[in-house]
Formats: sequence, structure tokens, C-alpha cells
Amino acid sequence: MAFESRWDRTLAAEEITSRVAGFPGELHDVTDARLVAEEFLFDLARLQAPSAPEHWDDILLVVTELAANAVQYAPGPFELRLRRTFDGVHVVMHDTSTTEPAPRPFHPSHGGGGIGWHLIHTLCDQVSVVTQDDGKDIHVFLPW
Repeated sequence: MAFESRWDRTLAAEEITSRVAGFPGELHDVTDARLVAEEFLFDLARLQAPSAPEHWDDILLVVTELAANAVQYAPGPFELRLRRTFDGVHVVMHDTSTTEPAPRPFHPSHGGGGIGWHLIHTLCDQVSVVTQDDGKDIHVFLPW
């Protein structure tokens, strides 16, 4: 009888180059989505290191912002999809709201947010929103 170690971190190429995770939409899911993204990046870095160290942090920040927005503005489940592209990482966040995100004024002295959507547009090479009957997909492309 063959024994396969459960600690074996050998992954198939498709597991390294893409990842999908669903979340019920609770506050702690923001952290969980970030952890899924971080695990994906660890696996991806085993194949190819990022071209600049800040790319790693930028991807984690964008995933965190997208997940936080999904929890705050689109109550219900959300799904995170990560995929390696020829020159970067494609992140898709699907949530239950059909309302497209819009920038809000950012007032550092007042708090209350407003910087997330601006950060996403600043850090990403491309941002697009596709609405459907069951919600929307936010597609972002970041360098790796």
C-alpha cells in the first residue's frame, strides 16, 4: 500500500498558477482572503520570483481592499480567483452586488475610508468591472 504524506507541498502546475476560494462574506473573511492570496504567492514564487519585491505587497494589499469592499458593500458570499498571467497576476473578486464601485472623497483627518478604490487603481495595471445578474466581477491585473 502506497503512503502519501499529507505534508507534501508538491503542487501540480495548474494549482500553482491559479487559485480559487469562496467565502461566506463575514468580517474575518478579509483576513482569510489575504491568507489565500499569500499562499498563492508563496507557491508562485517557487516557480518565479517577483520582478520587484513590492509586487508581492501590492497584490496582498489589493486583495485585502477588494475583500474588505465585498464584505462592506456587498453583503453575502464572495469569491476570490487568482491566476498567473504572462507578465503578472490577474485577480478577480466576485461579489453579490451589481453596483459598480465608485471613488469616494478621501479625508485623512476625518477617517471613514475612501482610499481603497484609489489605491486599487494606482497599484494595478488594469481595472475593470463586469456586472451580471448575480453580482459583479472586479478584474485587476498587477505586475509580478
